[in-house]
Amino acid sequence: MIKKEMIAMLLAGGQGSRLGVLTSKVAKPAVAFGGKYRIIDFPLSNCINSGIDTVGVLTQYQPLRLNTHIGIGIPWDLDKNIGGVTVLPPYEKTGKTEWYTGTANAIYQNLAYMESFNPDYVLILSGDHIYKMDYEIMLDYHKAHNADVTIAVMPVPQEEASRFGIVVTDGTGRIQEFQEKPKEPKSNLASMGIYIFSWSALREALITLSEQSNCDFGKHVIPYCHEKGEKLVAYEYNGYWKDVGTLGSYWEANMELIDLIPEFNLYEEFWKIYTKNDIIPPQYISSDAKILRSLIGDGTEVYGEVYNSIIGNGVTIETGAVVRDSIIMQNTVIKAGAVIDKAIIAENVVVGERTQIGVGEEVPNKVKPAVYAFGLAVIGEKTVIPADVRIGKNTAVTGETLSEDYPGGILAGGEILDKAGDVA
Repeated sequence: MIKKEMIAMLLAGGQGSRLGVLTSKVAKPAVAFGGKYRIIDFPLSNCINSGIDTVGVLTQYQPLRLNTHIGIGIPWDLDKNIGGVTVLPPYEKTGKTEWYTGTANAIYQNLAYMESFNPDYVLILSGDHIYKMDYEIMLDYHKAHNADVTIAVMPVPQEEASRFGIVVTDGTGRIQEFQEKPKEPKSNLASMGIYIFSWSALREALITLSEQSNCDFGKHVIPYCHEKGEKLVAYEYNGYWKDVGTLGSYWEANMELIDLIPEFNLYEEFWKIYTKNDIIPPQYISSDAKILRSLIGDGTEVYGEVYNSIIGNGVTIETGAVVRDSIIMQNTVIKAGAVIDKAIIAENVVVGERTQIGVGEEVPNKVKPAVYAFGLAVIGEKTVIPADVRIGKNTAVTGETLSEDYPGGILAGGEILDKAGDVA
């Protein structure tokens, strides 16, 4: 019988609705990051760097690009005969068939997968955070404390603590109390959504709670284990960790990569971040181009100017075009004379000649002020923007747009132009 000490279950089915049009056609973990990566590359790389060679990736929302990216796991050395990476979508069963309705429900529906490896421990991960963590050290901590459940936590500023699930510990690291997004937090240790369970404790909790609707780790499984008197401990992590759940935090995390001394280092020899690399030619920078403090992907051609920006693979920036403080994803074309200022432009977009994006005053978005904020202009994938138009801040544009879609040649700040049906 196969026996694995620890397997990882990676939750990658989330829609990521706060990323707006960036996730209208793609699951959040498959969104591009740092020019050449996708968000899921970070937890997958952490697994292989931590010596974990069995990973179940649970997918649901818009899984096609995620499935294609993961393939059989070759970039992460997870193409194994026994273990390796397995994509786990919801599937039809005899009796009750359902979508994954919560984080714990998704894991419960894959009990048979986990049982096939007879693990001692199960690591539960989220597919949408940017960080490096050695899960082996966390496992050693779990064993040393003889714990049933270990929760990775990190200190957050006290004034921000009410946004997180908070744990209250005693002097030994044992968890005394949970607070789910409390108005008055009793500590500043926030749960990172990374758990190690002893297999027997996880299995028993999932089976017991299987009828619970929208069964979730933070809301149901962890409190259940706590009430049962099982030993829960907090593993404190003090490295870089970013939840890129909003357009603002996503933009910020990308921009931090180009700091003079980046807090999050992609270039460490001993902790590589692996990804699926397409076979594409090297970048071409023309003699007239100007580039300052930017990351430029492979196969990209730059004839214009790029400042403080992250440019993905296969992008073309034509003569006279200027890109500032922006993220441009792969295979996008910025035509001659276009000016892009603090924008996030998704994959396979065409921006017309002399068009300006990110102009004017900052006003709140009229439809989704909580999503399209931070002074950003966001362009969905495969969007076409005609020549000579001006697009304001806190805007979203998606679909093949024409000049007549811009009255007076302008999409004012705070407006949404949706020709693809992507903005629900």
